Amino acid sequence: MTEAPQILLDHRLKSLRLPTVLREYSKLAKQAAAEGLDHVQFLARLIELEMIDRERRMIERRIKAAKFPAVKSLDSFDFKAIPALNKMQVLELARCEWIERRENVISLGPSGTGKTHVALGLGLSACQKGMSVGFVTAAALVHELMEARDERRLLRLQKQMVGYKLLIIDELGFVPLSKTGAELLFELISQRYERGSTLITSNLPFDEWTETFGSERLTGALLDRLTHHVNILEMNGESYRPLRANKRETIDWLKFTLEGVGERTHGYAFTITTFARCWIWSRFGPDVASPRC
Repeated sequence: MTEAPQILLDHRLKSLRLPTVLREYSKLAKQAAAEGLDHVQFLARLIELEMIDRERRMIERRIKAAKFPAVKSLDSFDFKAIPALNKMQVLELARCEWIERRENVISLGPSGTGKTHVALGLGLSACQKGMSVGFVTAAALVHELMEARDERRLLRLQKQMVGYKLLIIDELGFVPLSKTGAELLFELISQRYERGSTLITSNLPFDEWTETFGSERLTGALLDRLTHHVNILEMNGESYRPLRANKRETIDWLKFTLEGVGERTHGYAFTITTFARCWIWSRFGPDVASPRC
């Protein structure tokens, strides 16, 4: 190819934003000639390279936009170290069909059990499947919401957070929230309800979430929304303990819980039932109560 046509071609490829074609066409043309490929085969191979590279760049942009503290995949997670975690459930979640269905994931367990790693792995899978993802710690998110409210840009921030196909809120429960902070977080989760998927990691079992939100009523309402369509990842050793509670003990415990908590919350029956059911699951496993709450 003479210099003038090549300069013109390069210019037009830049204008069309085909950087991979621009970078590879000369080398690939020589390979095609050596292999005896016709013009259609040459173009097909060239365009395939462009598409592969474009998808890679899009994934990189989504990962950058997600603001992950680190990029971790599920391939590097040691499932044997956390035997209580259902590996098949996690691998199924990595297919991201739950995000298409606008379901949620709640990962429960003490510090050091890999909750954040699994959350990052699921977030990476979502990015690789073309979904928008946001990652933030609960404390940082509440700080952002309160700051945005004070600066009168709360609606803009809420719109951004609601727009994510998947929002990952890490470390809920590490720091108690102020009344205003808890209300702002509840409002955001309510706005995302059945509009997008939320993944929450927490070191606290469900019955201790009130310590974070400071209100049983607010906690119950939050759990109603989060656990309506939920997948729960149990990431501690408790689920491997022998099931010691028989049916009678479970029924007695549930009756006691509903009566005691119901009196303090003036009969919010549906909310408390959801709360208790999730608590039972976290303590006794899916043989007693459904993990989907």
